[in-house]
Amino acid sequence: MIEKKTEIKSVASAARYSATGRRKRAIARVTLTAGSGAILVNGLPSDQYFPRSAWRLSLALPFQVSETVGQYDVFVNVCGGGLSGQSGATRHGISRALLSVSPDLRAPLKKEGLLTRDSREKERKKYGQKGARKRFQWTKR
Repeated sequence: MIEKKTEIKSVASAARYSATGRRKRAIARVTLTAGSGAILVNGLPSDQYFPRSAWRLSLALPFQVSETVGQYDVFVNVCGGGLSGQSGATRHGISRALLSVSPDLRAPLKKEGLLTRDSREKERKKYGQKGARKRFQWTKR
């Protein structure tokens, strides 16, 4: 019984490539397996989880650049942030997972800027102001 479990683990883990992507406050754990090109995000198909087409196109970009469209199934567990940040984190995670599949893909992915983490974060609100930069309206009289 124990031998069967270890065999199953070795077969299952042989074709799995995982990576972590980040953007804003979102963190995406991405797993690639050989398959037909399906993308599941938190258990839902990507077209249901990301309603805007721009977010879905963002997910497909690493595959188009690396010319591996339809070769891998993608399983994503993403949390934090909003949908825009989550799609960016997923794109970053897919790019890094593709890099672990084949190190030869580094040049085209790097050229498109897909391996660089977008480090822009929301600036904090300052006291005595309405927001991060906006001030309260000044009145002379």
